[in-house]
Order: sequence, then structure tokens, then C-alpha cells
Amino acid sequence: MTRHPILYSFRRCPYAMRARMALWIAGITVVLREVKLASKPPELVEASPKATVPVLVLPDATVLDESIEIMRWALAQSDPEGWLAGDERALLVTIDGPFKHHLDRYKYPTRYDDCDPAPHRAAGYEILRELDARLAGQSQLCGETRTLADIASFPFIRQFANHDRTWFDAQPIPQLQRWLEGHLASDLFASVMPKFAPWQAGDGPVLFGRDQATRAGW
Repeated sequence: MTRHPILYSFRRCPYAMRARMALWIAGITVVLREVKLASKPPELVEASPKATVPVLVLPDATVLDESIEIMRWALAQSDPEGWLAGDERALLVTIDGPFKHHLDRYKYPTRYDDCDPAPHRAAGYEILRELDARLAGQSQLCGETRTLADIASFPFIRQFANHDRTWFDAQPIPQLQRWLEGHLASDLFASVMPKFAPWQAGDGPVLFGRDQATRAGW
């Protein structure tokens, strides 16, 4: 087992995005194994039978296979920006539950029987309106600085917005639109989005993390 945790990830997966951002901000270097979802490596399935990303395998062989669990573990090691102060369980349950439910049916209606995406877009938008109201008078969801609540929510709101950006940009939710643009333009987001080739057994380790980026001059 390597001295670094092993992270099975997929660049565009919102769950993997938020895990990578937490690991990055915590200063934790991982061995990154980019997964091709159409051809998942058996090592991923062995580590976590549900075989969804992200999966973090710690040096002692402990497996963390839920993105929020990975975020909380990383921030428990180091939380330089105080993200755990924004570990707001009710908000995260809404994002991972009802909002994700409507997002999936809005973006991928053909995956579901007799699914009309329009009511799911409307239901998701109602949640976004609540977040827009929450952002009135403050920069981030839990105050003036980004926290776990923002980073855990951002990738899913990005996905919702990008499905029909013209429609999203025309909606009267200016605070949320401002918030989203700020996260999209952040150095943190850019840092966790480089492209890597899918990992295969026998490949050399790819180290990923803030310390490695500094050394490499990313």
C-alpha cells in the first residue's frame, strides 16, 4: 500500500469534484486513479463493490466511498479555511436528496420511464430560489467565506445551470448566479480540474494535490 491515499475519481463527476476540492484545500496529496466509467477497473470494484466514484482508500486500507465522508475526513486532518463550520446537514440533505433527484430527471429524462423534464426543472429551480434568498446580504451560503456547504453544493448547481445555460442565466436569481460565477472562476476549481488519462493497472502513480502542484508549477 502506498503512503498516500488512493483516490478513484472521474473528472466531471460532481461527487468527485467536491471530494477533490476538500482534499486539495486540506493539503492532502493522493494517488489519483482517473476512472473510465464505461470500463471500471477491478481494483475499484474490489475496494468498493458499488463501484461509484469517488472512492478513497487510506494507507491502512480503510475505504471511504461517500463524497461527503471523504470531505469530512480530509477536513478533520486539516481545515485551514474553517470549512467544517459550514457543515450544515439540512442543506446537504436537500442538495443530495431532492435537488439531485430533480437534477437527474431534468438532465437525463430518457433514463427514467415516462419522465417529463419540465416539472423537475421547475422543482429544482424552487430550491435554487431558496438558495438565492439565502445569499442575499452574504457572499456564501453560511456567511462571508466559503465552507463545506458551498463546495458540496456547487458542482451540482453547476451541472443544473450548464444543462441549459441560456435559460438559467435568464432567471431572476442574481445572488445565486453571482455565487456560481465566483466558484467557477476560483483558483480552487481550476486546480482540481486538469485532465488525466484513465488509469490502468501497471501505470505509475499520479500524485495529485496542492503540494504536488506547487512543486510542478501548475
